[in-house]
Amino acid sequence: MEDMIRDVGAEAFAQAYVYETMYVDAETLLYVSSTKFTRLSTILILMNLKVTNGWMDKSFIELLVLLNEMLLEGNTLSTQNYDAKKILCSMVMEYKRIHTCPNDSKLYRKEFEDLVICSKCGSSWYK
Repeated sequence: MEDMIRDVGAEAFAQAYVYETMYVDAETLLYVSSTKFTRLSTILILMNLKVTNGWMDKSFIELLVLLNEMLLEGNTLSTQNYDAKKILCSMVMEYKRIHTCPNDSKLYRKEFEDLVICSKCGSSWYK
């Protein structure tokens, strides 16, 4: 195994492992008769909801446990936040929170990243 990794290169081997893991998750159905959701698509959707709505890890884990209980027996949805993050980390996907003006008049990013008051309408981005 060590010779194979050395011949191929550790980085290429790691990329192949990431690809294989991602491929398996993309092909693994959420539950036996699922026609719409795979393990990967479900984790991506749920993590997007978590980040978009600012959920804490504790509430996200509670949601995963509840969904797991609601789904058919033998579903592939993890009940651990760690597993969901592990899937995303292998894809080298990161989320970056960008604050917005409550009146939707400005995104606080790039040169406006350090502002706390909207230069257009004068509203504070935090409550």
